[in-house]
Amino acid sequence: MSVPDYMQCAEDHQTLLVVVQPVGIVSEENFFKIYKRISSVSQISVRDSQRVLYIRYRHHYPPENNEWGDFQTHRKVVGLITITDCFSAKDWPQTFEKFHVQKEIYGSTLYDSRLFVFGLQGEIAEQPRTDVAFYPNYEDCQTVEKRIEDFIESLFIVLESKRLDRATDKSGDKIPLLCVPFEKKDFVGLDTDSRHYKKRCQGRMRKHVGDLCLQAGMLQDSLVHYHMSVELLRSVNDFLWLGAALEGLCSASVIYHYPGGTGGETGARRFQGSSLPAEAANRHRPGAQEVLIDPGALTTNGINPDTSAEIGRAKNCLSPEDIIDKYKEAISYYSKYKNAGVIELEACVKAVRVLAIQKRSMEASEFLQNAVYINLRQLSEEEKIQRYSILSELYELIGFHRKSAFFKRVAAMQCVAPSIAEPGWRACYKLLLETLPGYSLSLDPKDFSKEKKDVTQSLENYTCKCPGTMELLTLPGGPTLPPVPFTKLPIVRRVKLLNLPASLRPQKMKSLLGQNVSTKSPFIYSPIIAHNRGEERNKKIDFQWVQGDVCEVQLMVYNPMPFELRVENMGLLTSGVEFESLPAALSLPAESGLYPVTLVGVPQTTGTITVNGYHTTVFGVFSDCLLDNLPGVKTSGSTVEVIPALPRLQISTSLPRSAHSLQPSSGDETSTNVSVQLYNGETQQLVIKLENIGMEPLEKLEVTSKILTTKEKLYGDFLSWNLEETLAQFPLQPGKVATFVVNIKVKLDFSCQENLLQDLSDDGISVSGFPLCSPFRQVVRPRVESKPVNPPEGSKPGDPSHVKTLEAILNFKYSGGPGHVEGYYRNLSLGLHVEAEPSVFFTRVSTLPATSTRQCHLLLDVFNSTEHELTVSARGNEELILHAGECQRMAIQVDKFNFESFPESPGEKGQFANPQQLEEERQEARGLEIDSKLDVHWRIPSLKRRGEASVEGLLNQLVLEHLQLAPLQWGFSHPGGPWLLMRKCRSCHLRIGLLAASKRYTCGNSSRRGIFGRIFRKGIQEAGQLPGPQKPQGVSPATRHSALDSGCGATTCGLTGPTPRRHPREPQWEASGGQATAACPGLGFPGWGEGGFPRCENLRHWMAMPRKCGGPLPRVVTGGHSVSGPWLPHG
Repeated sequence: MSVPDYMQCAEDHQTLLVVVQPVGIVSEENFFKIYKRISSVSQISVRDSQRVLYIRYRHHYPPENNEWGDFQTHRKVVGLITITDCFSAKDWPQTFEKFHVQKEIYGSTLYDSRLFVFGLQGEIAEQPRTDVAFYPNYEDCQTVEKRIEDFIESLFIVLESKRLDRATDKSGDKIPLLCVPFEKKDFVGLDTDSRHYKKRCQGRMRKHVGDLCLQAGMLQDSLVHYHMSVELLRSVNDFLWLGAALEGLCSASVIYHYPGGTGGETGARRFQGSSLPAEAANRHRPGAQEVLIDPGALTTNGINPDTSAEIGRAKNCLSPEDIIDKYKEAISYYSKYKNAGVIELEACVKAVRVLAIQKRSMEASEFLQNAVYINLRQLSEEEKIQRYSILSELYELIGFHRKSAFFKRVAAMQCVAPSIAEPGWRACYKLLLETLPGYSLSLDPKDFSKEKKDVTQSLENYTCKCPGTMELLTLPGGPTLPPVPFTKLPIVRRVKLLNLPASLRPQKMKSLLGQNVSTKSPFIYSPIIAHNRGEERNKKIDFQWVQGDVCEVQLMVYNPMPFELRVENMGLLTSGVEFESLPAALSLPAESGLYPVTLVGVPQTTGTITVNGYHTTVFGVFSDCLLDNLPGVKTSGSTVEVIPALPRLQISTSLPRSAHSLQPSSGDETSTNVSVQLYNGETQQLVIKLENIGMEPLEKLEVTSKILTTKEKLYGDFLSWNLEETLAQFPLQPGKVATFVVNIKVKLDFSCQENLLQDLSDDGISVSGFPLCSPFRQVVRPRVESKPVNPPEGSKPGDPSHVKTLEAILNFKYSGGPGHVEGYYRNLSLGLHVEAEPSVFFTRVSTLPATSTRQCHLLLDVFNSTEHELTVSARGNEELILHAGECQRMAIQVDKFNFESFPESPGEKGQFANPQQLEEERQEARGLEIDSKLDVHWRIPSLKRRGEASVEGLLNQLVLEHLQLAPLQWGFSHPGGPWLLMRKCRSCHLRIGLLAASKRYTCGNSSRRGIFGRIFRKGIQEAGQLPGPQKPQGVSPATRHSALDSGCGATTCGLTGPTPRRHPREPQWEASGGQATAACPGLGFPGWGEGGFPRCENLRHWMAMPRKCGGPLPRVVTGGHSVSGPWLPHG
């Protein structure tokens, strides 16, 4: 065998070789169209069996290779398919004869053959034949695949019969000796009866049967036969066939371990045989050994079921490591025979493909190196090109790219060898192009790295002796050479003028914004200047730079060189304003891509400055690069206005910097952020040092504050300051420092939230009195029953869940110097982050009357929500000590308040005032007045921290009424006797009675519902014990009725006796003695204040209905004297 098949792989050992050839004249297009359809049927499942048959098709196969079919059965042509054109019946006999001639070439090994005839129709085409198929044309041949399947089944029948015939143990019959072509002459005259000869015959036959079993889809049987063959052949030193047995064993093991194949896309086959075990994990078993299986374990149908378990335990399949070892051993045996060079070369190729899958590149290169030195017969030029090309592909497969390029270059040179009559220059050029990646070469000019490096080094050597400048170069002959700037070292893609930082940006005062409006043309639009305006808009920047401040221009550059590029003395080129450019030096990485570079400078004068370009020094060459000469450079404008100098303010504070970054809604940027933690009601001083770090004096300063959006309601001023003390230090000269103090006062709602109130109740803390609620939150939500038994610590009062966050911004607006004269100023913002922790809570509030009607007791239940001992005190009261988490009641005696000075109607606040809003403002004003009088403070001695506790927002309407001074109190007494008192109460009833020393009384006006109330017996008794002058005696019923008739028109007085009639809204009268008074049934007997006058607590009703409560004036006569007063009917 002299023609190697470089495309072979290990799994080809299980295939049947079928040759497809044309007979007669068949166009290449038609032939390969049918060949493609035939080769698509590469495997079929055997009927009534789980075995799979694999087919390998070739359209050209050397007949001499067929002679090695007994040595390795996959080299034997077992099927022949011929394709021919026949268009007439008279050409049919000649065509059929050619078919028989083609069969004779492979006749010794053929199992079956087929002839596909295209174009013949008629009686001949209609005759049923098994070996011939007729089709009218190459398009109308739908049954080609079905015919091929039937053909393969016929091949399987012959293969199975041969396998059964060879595998049957024929005791007493001689086993023929299988030989390769060059061995036949060597066995002439040998003793065929010797034991050595018989073992040789048995070993070779076992190897042959193993090949047949592998082709028949019986992998496990083939492994057993290969192992038996190896043992027999090793014992007789039959090295050539021993190498073939080892190679067969390796192929079967490769098929077992790698069902996907080792030959890439062409050799990949999906293994479907049932003889493989299902345990994929057992496929890579190390240490597999050659095991000799008793021939009795084999039957004509395969392995005996009784011994299958034993065979499975024998581990007949080689491990992946052992496969390579056996390949090496087989190749060493092949190398002993000169005529087995092709077999050796193909075995090396198969081993390399297996090693490529195992990713063992170094071992694979050893096999390829051995393949290079295998001597074959004199190869043709085409065979040499094919051999070197395959070696190149295999080296590429294992990752040896440079070695692959070497053999591809050898193949390219072979294409134009002198011995070739017509050199293949196109093929040579194509192969040479494919070698460039392996040698790391490129035809792209951008990749000439080495050349660029050499040139730049030479340039630097020259510029060291003679620096390159931007001056004109005049040659001796007269011509003048212009300078050539390095505009592409580096390459600039974008130029952008940067605005000043937010704290340094100048702003125009609003009153001066309209003074610089251009008045060059009286028309809104003029087509004459429209174009110029467009150009100016494209180049002019809408922000300003400041004289004396550092200004920045950003360039986006990249280094196109394959090495690091050092740029020295890079600065800006400007015009229009005196500008001090601050040069920079930079180092750009090799092929860096876009890289930002910032160039800076300081404008020394005012006006309009234009950035024309930049200058660089690269490789010793100085270059001026103008933007107008740089194609592809993007810029948003190159002209900007420079305004007069302004001072620069720098602030430092007494508080630490904050990690929280404030995000103002207006988009302002804060230069500094500070943070502080305060208790609710605490005040902290923030000391700010203002330093003028500029060159101009700071003459003007305005400070404003802005509280960012917060859900918490603040009481009082959160931030307060006195700017006069700071302004007294102005003007602030450069380098000087002024001090500015800001008071931070956290005053949030001190009322206890509902969830906290519930927690206090659950913790067993006694709370009583009226529940706290703001005037705008009157309804208490129902208690949630799903509260956990042991709430987490984070839910307790004073924990971070109750910490409130307040954020504000202090804005410093300052100016000075020439910029101030031109109406410019700067803004500097300081962010303030305050975390307010709860100090004390007021859980309940209530009132009790005092000994005087002008005073009362305000009861506050105070809860300490901190983790420290805390004291609470009010004006004129002793300190109340509260431990952590403790709640106690605090009683404060206060004078009642007169709220009549607050606005009573929307008209007093403006015609369009909202009544509801006005009422809320009145409530807040009352709360503020009450809080100022109470002056409740808390103190934490251990921390030396103190603050105030505000009751603003805590007092509901009922408490406010109790704290209000009665709006109307008047009365008199006649000389030496009784006195009269009238009073308005919240139930809006008036009660008049006469108090006497006796305890008798008379109830009058019982016949109809009137406008008076009733008087309690207890009240009369207590009134009779009041100190005073001698009470006059006797008031006649007529006098009594005259007094009543003047007010309500009552005409009768029905009942007298010891117990009054209980008419809730009717008047009751007691006429016994000479004293009269007014009392309220809703309050019982009224309390007596200073001067003996009671007061009314229904402030709201009194103020809301001043006219409705007026009426006719009653007359009450006591002892001959009369008195008048306003009539107060019920509401």
